[in-house]
Amino acid sequence: MSSALPSGEIAPGTLLLATPGLLDPNFADTVVLLLDVNEEGALGVVLNRPSVLPVSEVLGDWGDVVEEPEVLFQGGPVATDGALAVALAMPGGEDAAGFNALWGRVGLLDLDTPLELVQGTVDRLRIFAGYAGWGAGQLQDEVAEGSWYVVPGEVDDVFGGDARELRRQVLRRQPGDLALHATRPSDPELN
Repeated sequence: MSSALPSGEIAPGTLLLATPGLLDPNFADTVVLLLDVNEEGALGVVLNRPSVLPVSEVLGDWGDVVEEPEVLFQGGPVATDGALAVALAMPGGEDAAGFNALWGRVGLLDLDTPLELVQGTVDRLRIFAGYAGWGAGQLQDEVAEGSWYVVPGEVDDVFGGDARELRRQVLRRQPGDLALHATRPSDPELN
């Protein structure tokens, strides 16, 4: 399931891939899923930084519902003491209690919703500690200066297998020269 957004469009469901020139340690080599974009700014979560902290140690029974690996992901440098839950609703579950659709069947799930109301409505779930945020025009400026590649996102990018290989996987499927960056070493001096 693709977001069906054209490459380069800054909108919910698109991915930001840090370019080699982005040296900020908060974002170097990251893949960020945009969750909200409006005139006030943008908000997203880093998809490829799993922590070692099991969800069950922090959020109890939610650990039984999350996608493997069943750990909290480091969603970004802002509000790291809070959690955002990104979920894939089951077909027809988009109107379930606590679910706020973002694009397609992907949305945010309110973790204050009783677990028994969520069971049977969510197909996949990942929980992020913190988020990435940009003020009005800030993200557009960073894209224009070459800090981010903006590409369409897919459901498996959010919930799929090896998060540490996600950046290369997303780059590999891009058209043209962008796909070549998948094999670029993080330090070009090593090439």
